[in-house]
Amino acid sequence: MFRAHKSIAPGAGGCVNVRPMEGPLPVGGAGEVPIPTRRCATLGGPYIRQRLRQAQGICELSTSNRMLLYVVALCLLASSWAQDCQVSNIQVMQNFDKTRYAGTWYAVGKKDPEGLFLLDNIVANFVISEDGQMTATAEGRVIILNQWEMCASMFATFMDTPDPAKFKMRYWGAASYLQTGNDDHWVIDTDYDNYAIHYSCRQIDSDGTCLDSYSFIFSRHPTGLRAEDQASVVQKKTELCLLGKYRRVQHTGFCEASQSVTPRVDS
Repeated sequence: MFRAHKSIAPGAGGCVNVRPMEGPLPVGGAGEVPIPTRRCATLGGPYIRQRLRQAQGICELSTSNRMLLYVVALCLLASSWAQDCQVSNIQVMQNFDKTRYAGTWYAVGKKDPEGLFLLDNIVANFVISEDGQMTATAEGRVIILNQWEMCASMFATFMDTPDPAKFKMRYWGAASYLQTGNDDHWVIDTDYDNYAIHYSCRQIDSDGTCLDSYSFIFSRHPTGLRAEDQASVVQKKTELCLLGKYRRVQHTGFCEASQSVTPRVDS
């Protein structure tokens, strides 16, 4: 018969080996033959002491970490509610001042719509007339029939709505190959002096999201956005459900060296 007995030397990792020894069975264990096992010591050993220190540190930080996780979870939940991608829930610039918005803007980012529009080297100039109506001209590079590139211009007029940051825009180009139509023109955010974010949804799906949208990221500087404006722009891209869908708009001076085709201003 055998009974279990601890060996003298601990095994690796602060554990002790258990091996069978000859002798009578313990009380209540008649007919049982112990199997050699390996059992970790409850006290002593560098491995155990290290684990105890780690556990103690986790316990000390668990309360503050748990609160932090709760806050993060609530923020993510609120963000998911806000980003439902419903066009009707998109927030635009509060107390928008179109007079301060007027002037020259360089497109530095663009989410493209369907159809042929200006590709790059896009510069827009917004003007406010004496009667308060806003108009705009824009020029940029286009490619015709996948082989001819030229600098073309477009023209737009804007009709006010009850929301000062939302306009009804009528636009047309210099030639038939450029798009002509009527779109919404929403100013999502701007600081007037450095950046502005435009958005337009051309077709709304049955679930209230946008099927065909386009958006411009404008800068007052042809070199692009300032570093301090990047976070605000990324946040608005996310709220528009368009994060990762913009492409960079380059400014190479193409239109400065080319002859632009200017639009005919209809009455």
